[in-house]
Amino acid sequence: MPEPPKKDETPNGQPEESVAPDSNGSPLLPVISLEVSPPPDDNALAATSLLPSPPTEEANSLKKLSIELPNDSVPVTSTGRKDSVWSLGESQPPEELDKPIETPPLSTLLTERPVSGMVTVGGDITFVAKVEAKDLLRKPTVKWFKGKWMDLASKTGKHLQLKETFDRNTKVHTFEMHIIKAKENYAGNYRCEVNYKDKFDSCAFDLEVKAGGSQSIDIRSAFKRREHKQQDDTPEVDVWEILKNARPDQYEKIAFMYGITDLRGLLRRMKKIPKEEKKSEAFAKKLEPAYQVDKGGKIRLVVDLTDPTVDLKWYKNGQEIRPSPKYIFEHKGTQRILVINNCSQNDDAAYSVAAGDEKCSTELFVKELPIKITKGLEPVVTTVNEKIELECEVTEEGAPVKWMKNGVEIPTGVRSRYRVKCEGTKHTLVIDDASLEDTGTYSIMASGGSSEAHVQIDLKPLKIHQDLQDTKVMLGKPLKLHCEIYPGNVPGRWYRNGQLIQPNDRINIVHKNRVHELSIETSSLHDSGDYTFVPEGYSQSLSAKVHVIDPPRVHLEGLNFVDNTVTVVAGNKMRLEIPISGEPAPKVVWMKGERVILESGNRVRAETYVDQTSLTIEITEREDTGNYKLVLQNEAGEATACIKLKIVDIPDSPDTPSVPVIGGDWCQMTWEAPKYDGGSPILGYYIERKKKQSSRWMRINFDLIKETTYEPKKMIEGVPYEVRLFAVNAIGVSKPSEPSKPFTPLAVTSEPTMLVVDDVTDTTVTIKWRPPETIGAAGLDGYLVEYCLEGSDDWKAANTELIDKTRYTIKDLTPGTKVLIRVKAVNAAGASVPRNTQHAILIKEVIEPPKIRVPRHLKQTYTKRVGEAVNLVVPFLGKPRPKVTWQKDGQPIDPAHVSIRNTECDSIIFIRKAERSHSGKYQMKVQVENHVDSAELDIQIIDLPGPPQIVTIEDVWGENVSLSWNAPRDNGNAAITGYTIQKADKKTMEWYTCLEHYHRTSIAITELVVGNEYFFRVYSENMCGLSESATQTRKSARIVKDGMKMKIAQYNDHDFNEAPKFTQPLINTFGIAGYNTTLNCSVRAHPKAKVTWMKNKIIIGDDPRYRMFSNQGVCTLEIRKPSPYDGGMYTCRAINDLGEAQVECKLEVKGGFTFYELMQRGVPLHLIDKYMTETKVVEQDK
Repeated sequence: MPEPPKKDETPNGQPEESVAPDSNGSPLLPVISLEVSPPPDDNALAATSLLPSPPTEEANSLKKLSIELPNDSVPVTSTGRKDSVWSLGESQPPEELDKPIETPPLSTLLTERPVSGMVTVGGDITFVAKVEAKDLLRKPTVKWFKGKWMDLASKTGKHLQLKETFDRNTKVHTFEMHIIKAKENYAGNYRCEVNYKDKFDSCAFDLEVKAGGSQSIDIRSAFKRREHKQQDDTPEVDVWEILKNARPDQYEKIAFMYGITDLRGLLRRMKKIPKEEKKSEAFAKKLEPAYQVDKGGKIRLVVDLTDPTVDLKWYKNGQEIRPSPKYIFEHKGTQRILVINNCSQNDDAAYSVAAGDEKCSTELFVKELPIKITKGLEPVVTTVNEKIELECEVTEEGAPVKWMKNGVEIPTGVRSRYRVKCEGTKHTLVIDDASLEDTGTYSIMASGGSSEAHVQIDLKPLKIHQDLQDTKVMLGKPLKLHCEIYPGNVPGRWYRNGQLIQPNDRINIVHKNRVHELSIETSSLHDSGDYTFVPEGYSQSLSAKVHVIDPPRVHLEGLNFVDNTVTVVAGNKMRLEIPISGEPAPKVVWMKGERVILESGNRVRAETYVDQTSLTIEITEREDTGNYKLVLQNEAGEATACIKLKIVDIPDSPDTPSVPVIGGDWCQMTWEAPKYDGGSPILGYYIERKKKQSSRWMRINFDLIKETTYEPKKMIEGVPYEVRLFAVNAIGVSKPSEPSKPFTPLAVTSEPTMLVVDDVTDTTVTIKWRPPETIGAAGLDGYLVEYCLEGSDDWKAANTELIDKTRYTIKDLTPGTKVLIRVKAVNAAGASVPRNTQHAILIKEVIEPPKIRVPRHLKQTYTKRVGEAVNLVVPFLGKPRPKVTWQKDGQPIDPAHVSIRNTECDSIIFIRKAERSHSGKYQMKVQVENHVDSAELDIQIIDLPGPPQIVTIEDVWGENVSLSWNAPRDNGNAAITGYTIQKADKKTMEWYTCLEHYHRTSIAITELVVGNEYFFRVYSENMCGLSESATQTRKSARIVKDGMKMKIAQYNDHDFNEAPKFTQPLINTFGIAGYNTTLNCSVRAHPKAKVTWMKNKIIIGDDPRYRMFSNQGVCTLEIRKPSPYDGGMYTCRAINDLGEAQVECKLEVKGGFTFYELMQRGVPLHLIDKYMTETKVVEQDK
């Protein structure tokens, strides 16, 4: 093996660049690079640099390290170091060392920081960091570093795992770093950094790794040049002071000893510190920084003392040197000299001299001389199996040399065929049993030269003592082939049919002296063939033939047929291939029962090949099911096998389903399983349905139904349906069954609604209700009324036959009892759910005060035209039957003109042909004993108006005529809404309408034809229409031609501009919850005013619950279905350029339940009237 390079040499033998001192006398700082590679499994250690071993406690424990940097500098972090589990990459480039590291400003993100820890070799350790996420919008970024730069995220594996978790309850992110099966080189400084937007937090911690109880290999021990144990009892060491006081050649040792990984940065900082030059008090001249001497030579180390009387001690690697023939101390005046004789490699060390408290040191480098070869190798020619020795001599005893063959180094380990001997300066390479592969060029290399020689190995002549013999063997029996050749130590190779035979568990190849034997424990058909044995290195060979005989066999075990049963779907092609074996090839016969299946068959045939036979059925049928027999015969024996063939098919169609139960949108159907299941169990059924008049079937289940009953749903009520089904097995789906008989889904109606008590007497109860909300396709046949005594469940039918009306009186009840009543709706599907009264009804007549319920449209003036019929119904309440009287304007009504009919609950006033004399105020009075209620109706009978009075022509000018007239004497009992003006040419007297719906009584007619003479007439108009006749001007108006001048009187235009003014104010109004309410007013203004509605001084915007109208000055606000919340002060404001005006009113919406809601709840009418009366009294009190 080549020896490692010297301190003053690089690996290529070139001298290193010497270290020169700087201006202040201290040497330049060396650039130190440390790389550690993991040891291989066979404990062979390799090193790239020499590393000293740190002082250890029992050679295993590490010291705690504390570094104090000057000027409060940042603590040193680890850089540039390679780890045995994860690679740290290359160290930081030198040009980037002086660049400042930019890090965000620190902020408090970590709520729990990782703490330093200690673990034994092979143990596990976990470091935990926690970040509170209460104020964070997303997960922070966490990075783990070893040393200064190495990001551990890319180094995860079986020894390093990073884990992140988040607790939603505490809002805390947890980050963990797991180190598994730690090693000694995992020790060092680690750092955890947290980033979130512009926030940053960091925490550094240390890991100590202690060796366990078992002795482990220290990788650094392979690189130690010397071992120096130093006892240090202090728990912490100030490395900064140690580096400042140490020599430059000790920097690397100190860095490795105390685990400093950023040595460059540490030395760079130390270099910037100005050093104080101290003048030595003990030495006038110190040792040089380094000395060099040749191996075997002598060296003198000289120092000059200022005080010759001081005690002087010399040290080598920290150990004091004692005088000996090798080490001689000399004194010459103030000089003290250490002479080292016959220098060897052991003298390559660090030397120091101590004079009192002062010490100076140096380093000695021992240079070895090159080793030369004095006697070279000689060529050798011999035969195989002979011993070969190659000898040479060198200039130095025990000198290291390297043996090579054809340029490749020869392995000389324990298991190597080569042996190396060294006797003084003589080196010998020994090959005990030479072979042909040993032929080649052998060389020896030393540091000062080399020598080579050629070795030729030839073969010995071959002699055959016993040749191979032809062999015949039964299948499965052992097979042996034997031969003997000379020379006996010649190996050989066995071949079968030209293929090389390799030994394995079945084939054994033996070579013992001259005997070569091939044995096979269990022969197979593949072992038949031509066998050849070829001695290695010879052209001769030995041959023999081997023939293996095998009786016929049928191989069914590899077909995976359960009980030798083959299942085939009917209608498919079946080809059954069965492997067979036999030597020679057997004769094959297929049989079904006593019938032999021929190879020439059409649908069913048999075929035979070398290693298999097959049975083919082109189209399988149910009749093909049965047992098939296979017979094999050859000269070695006979074999049979039985195979069962099972033909499976889809099942038969099920029987016709029946529908015993029918519902509103569902039915219940049942059926029987099919008689033949196709040879495979029934897996389930599919069901289809269709409308009777349709031909399109629709599947109603997509998952198979296991049972033989099913309830189809979501059918249309009243529509006839048919259903059918399919049976399913593993083969497929059967044909559909016959459709069922048509059936129609029908449902009972919903329960009757709004059941209330209409009347109660001493022996009867009258109830009424409304029809059901849902009747369905079956219609409604009638109602059934039942009742029972309170506390009893014995319901009795009040009507023996169904009734169509929604009102019924139950008679013959016992006075003073309480009964419960219910009503059912009945149709073809049955009776509905009953509607019950909420409370028991006491059979006792109750006096109810009378109450007139004036319809809403009669609360205002009721208007009809002359000749139309008037039919007004005014409902009222009261028990017993109230007495009703009518008056008109305080006078009794003449029955000859007005017909009045009274019932138990209402009064009807009827006028067959209304006249204007029927207009007036009608008073209605309802009386029950001493209780009286009254109401007043305002009826207005209107007719067409009369014509206007005195239509005159006021003036004629140009093409214009000014007309005026007076209102008609008879307005038809209604306000005049407008006038229609017509004109007629005197020549034709054909009337044309000039203007309709005109409101004023004067007008100027324009655009008349010059030269014509016109008559004018005016119709009056009210809500009934135009008057029957018109008033015509007595005189005509002539439109003069051009040239004629008319004296035009001066006319000043009237100023119609006017600020807004309300002609009809808003009126305080009561509204009923749920019914639309309107607020009306009228305003006059010119120009047109902008109208704004407000509620409680707040403008009503685009609220969909409000609708606002404005037509010819009439302003309307409609409130849709108001609630008590809509009550308040409403204001109408009109604004134009001349000013503004506003009016307001109060709207009160009656809260609580409405009459309709009370009716829906089944409350009796007398209780509803009492509730409404009390509500009105409370409102009046307010």
